[in-house]
Amino acid sequence: MVKMIVSLTVNGEEHEIAVEPRELLIHTLREQLRLTGAHIGCDTTHCGACTVDVNGQSVKSCTMFTAQADGAEIRTVEGLAKPGGPLHALQDAFRNEHGLQCGFCTPGMLMRAYRLLQEIPDPNEDQIRWGISGNLCRCTGYQNIVKAIQSAAHAEHVAEAAEL
Repeated sequence: MVKMIVSLTVNGEEHEIAVEPRELLIHTLREQLRLTGAHIGCDTTHCGACTVDVNGQSVKSCTMFTAQADGAEIRTVEGLAKPGGPLHALQDAFRNEHGLQCGFCTPGMLMRAYRLLQEIPDPNEDQIRWGISGNLCRCTGYQNIVKAIQSAAHAEHVAEAAEL
């Protein structure tokens, strides 16, 4: 099969990768870049386990061709915290508020929550529930996920105020 070269910046690192034209972004991330945080759940965009951030938008990578991401800036769950640094506020809040159960949805939830907090820095409960509505938790842990996102938003505001 004919391959094409795509350029991706993933978690701040530039990559030039040979991919088949119909290769999905989730497969490139997991198989070629060995970034296995994003999960393959449904292959139809219903569950959100494969959510990553592409050029400042939440994208379900199981239905996006890697070729469509050529030249894109991509952030995966592995890129939330700085290498060797502390956890991102969201990761810390999910841990502290028990926002994960089996963990399958967690990477996608974290990435969707990350983008949601970029869009709405201080969301209320309804905004959070609407914002994560495209991501499914099979363990029905939504209450603690919502609490974790609220906690992370608060922590980020406290950190911003401390910097002023």
